[in-house]
Amino acid sequence: MPHDTADLESLRPHLLRFARLQLRDEALAEDAVSDTLLAVLEHPERFTGQSALKTYLIGILKHKIIDLLRSGRREVRLALTTDDDGEPQSEQDAFDALFTRNGHYQDLPSDWGDPDRTLERREFFEVLQACVDRLPAKTARVFMMREWLELETEEICQELQLSATNVWVILYRARMRLRECLELNWFGLPPGARAR
Repeated sequence: MPHDTADLESLRPHLLRFARLQLRDEALAEDAVSDTLLAVLEHPERFTGQSALKTYLIGILKHKIIDLLRSGRREVRLALTTDDDGEPQSEQDAFDALFTRNGHYQDLPSDWGDPDRTLERREFFEVLQACVDRLPAKTARVFMMREWLELETEEICQELQLSATNVWVILYRARMRLRECLELNWFGLPPGARAR
């Protein structure tokens, strides 16, 4: 057996955090994670070891969440605000301050180096996860639905009862905040000073 129940159990909190963010229902999140772990325990031969166990589990969980979102079996719907993404105006002002009147950056992004090499680094993903965790809940949810679950804009609109324009604004803000967070916590730091 390529993994034991202790390995699986140690990854459960990470899986639950991801499922809660997307499903917004504790019971559904628990069910999705339990189904994921059960699938691995029932068919251990499917894990070939070509990726880390955590990556393999998240892949299974991703499909279980997509199935739940698409099936419409949601028991509880979160009531969302109708403004762009529920942020106070002062945050909008702070966001707008990043740009000049003609839409260009006030300060150009620093050189991010070789993206392929960076993506291979585990520490980068830990910092990226911390940056996603710092996003407002609704913004993080929309970002993860689009970029991680790879849902189409129409599916996100239907699930969250948002307009397509609203989804694109939220995605833009999420990307900009992630860029800023990564600038501060990864790309803007010398290699020896990066969080591990």
